[in-house]
Amino acid sequence: MMKTVFMGTPDIADTVLRRMLDAGIEVAAAVTQPDKVRGRGHKVSYSPVKETALEHGIEVLQPVRIRSDEEVKRRLAEIAPDVIVVIAFGQIIPQDILDIPPLGCVNIHASLLPKYRGAAPIQWAIINGETVTGVTTMQMNAGLDTGDMLLKEEVAIDPKDTGGTLTDKLGKAGASLILKTLEGLEAGTIVPQKQDDAQAGMYAKMLTKEMGRIDFTRPAAEIDRLIRGLNPWPSAYTKLNGRTLKIWDADPVETPAGGAVPGEVTKVDRNSFTVQTGSGALVVREVQMEGKKRMEAGAFLRGSRLTPGTVLGE
Repeated sequence: MMKTVFMGTPDIADTVLRRMLDAGIEVAAAVTQPDKVRGRGHKVSYSPVKETALEHGIEVLQPVRIRSDEEVKRRLAEIAPDVIVVIAFGQIIPQDILDIPPLGCVNIHASLLPKYRGAAPIQWAIINGETVTGVTTMQMNAGLDTGDMLLKEEVAIDPKDTGGTLTDKLGKAGASLILKTLEGLEAGTIVPQKQDDAQAGMYAKMLTKEMGRIDFTRPAAEIDRLIRGLNPWPSAYTKLNGRTLKIWDADPVETPAGGAVPGEVTKVDRNSFTVQTGSGALVVREVQMEGKKRMEAGAFLRGSRLTPGTVLGE
């Protein structure tokens, strides 16, 4: 039976790990990011991958910096896995670890490579208005998402998909694809394909909180994609009376040319409010005021004095 080591940290990685375990694949160890201390109570929080590994009695390794952690490298060499599976681990894996397994380190990347190499392919696919994305399994090398491709699977992006919902879909697709990939590698039936750098397209750079500030001079459809792409993190936001107002859900609509300026609230209904943009308008349906919980726009409006003519962003 093929012996694997799994490297990953967040929910999307946990989805893959659970599918591998359900399929009966031997996972000799799980490598994940160190525990975090959260909240006022300083409670220690485990990564989803660590939680699952502990449930199944799997050895857990948590290097602060895997590149320089000689103890973790020694342990991986001792385990001598046939293959290492990597998805959303969160650190760059050094060459001396890539060289350990005879079948290599196989990464599950959440895009159709070579397009959207980088740290945030899921979110950028939504922000850029793609209608199709997918997952690619590839042999890892010293470059960033530049290794030889093994298998691919397309996934449609729905008009209301968010970074969160698309992550869930791609996690499930990746979980299925890694099973096919491992089977093919063991049988020797997969022919790796070189990536064509000329077809790489946009690089999916890391997300920052500053990216979320809404520029209402942009078209409504573009702002809607930003809102959805940055949901749940880092989120899209504006200012209302000097306080941060996050917008979690909105619908772009066509509007006739009028006198409203971008960012101006043009209409307040019972369950939504409308904001003018550079082209069209946004019907806002879910928000979060600074210091408050997420809520439907209707609940927010019942507790606020938002009126037409108010300009957001100031």
